[in-house]
Amino acid sequence: MNRLNNDLRRSKITHLWGRPPVCRFEEPLAPWSPTNFRAALNNYSWLCGLTLILGLSAHAANSVSDWRYAQQLNISAPGLVKLSLPPETLDKARPGLEDIKDYRSPEALPGVEDGGAPLDVSAWIFRKPVMLAKTGAQEIEVDTDILSRAQTGLQDLRIMRNGKQIPYVLERTSINRLLKPTVTATNDAKDPKLSRWIIQLSHRALPVTRLGCNARTQLFQRDMALYEELTGERGEEYRHLLGGASWMQTPERKRKEVALTIDSQPQSDTFLLETHNGDNPPIELVSFQVSYPVTRVLFKAKFKDELFLYYGNPRAISPRYDLNLMAAQLLASEKTVATLGAEDRLKQPSWAARQAPGTGGVLFWGVLALVIVALLTIIARLLPKPSDPVK
Repeated sequence: MNRLNNDLRRSKITHLWGRPPVCRFEEPLAPWSPTNFRAALNNYSWLCGLTLILGLSAHAANSVSDWRYAQQLNISAPGLVKLSLPPETLDKARPGLEDIKDYRSPEALPGVEDGGAPLDVSAWIFRKPVMLAKTGAQEIEVDTDILSRAQTGLQDLRIMRNGKQIPYVLERTSINRLLKPTVTATNDAKDPKLSRWIIQLSHRALPVTRLGCNARTQLFQRDMALYEELTGERGEEYRHLLGGASWMQTPERKRKEVALTIDSQPQSDTFLLETHNGDNPPIELVSFQVSYPVTRVLFKAKFKDELFLYYGNPRAISPRYDLNLMAAQLLASEKTVATLGAEDRLKQPSWAARQAPGTGGVLFWGVLALVIVALLTIIARLLPKPSDPVK
């Protein structure tokens, strides 16, 4: 047996010189621990050394901590794999190659199916393709396109594959993403002591929770108010207060950032920040930023699946997936970051759906005009016709 192993080893070396090696040799993992070892693994890893031909049904090593070196190998399809090992690997292995073992990463959520019930998505307006890097547990970060066009609570999110849903779990994190809006400083012609900043975002109805900026003015104390101007259902304009704070700055204070919390869900893409200067000169504010919390979609899928994320259905209700029973395990599992492609508009929204919140009034006055016309027509028919003059 030792002679056979030595002959196999020589045949590998001879075969290797004719072409570049398939695997890349990794440095020793230090400090050595199973956790650090698994961090170097992809779908499959080879513990130094390895046989020429491996059946993918081979048993995994009992303890990965018994090996000092690892090499990575991605396998695109089931079957037999022929591998040429570089000289560095053969030098690290035992002469008889008896220390060669294979290790397969454990399956994420074994026993959990990655398919769901069928769904008719004809009522959805938008979708984005989902690109996967490998099989297993996946995560998608909800971007600003989805946050703006989906329902506020993301009840209308659906992951679809061949007409069927892929169950998912929403992870609402404490991580915040920053956005830089376009800001214009203005004054009120009717009140010269009032300072106003017009803050323009890239998307409407984003769930931003904080507004921050830097103060160039060294000494001031101001009460700030942040609001947006909306239109009610009857066409009346009103202010929707988003938040307020009292800002103070002194020369001794090294931190120049001032901020306020946004307490109410915005409905538009334009905010107004105002303050009254009293008998003081206007303050100067720069470097505005708004932040929103990161939400992730967690699910399980195969690498070759053709997936789409649908959103933009104001009448959809929250799905109820059995996967929620395994939410803790899915949150704790190792996940691969999936990416979203370009947005597809599947259809034009209805006239009512195109009326963004806070921009009402058109429907109300249109219906009122129709009612008035109908009433005038009825009254005209009820009035007696003028009689002919007596000859």
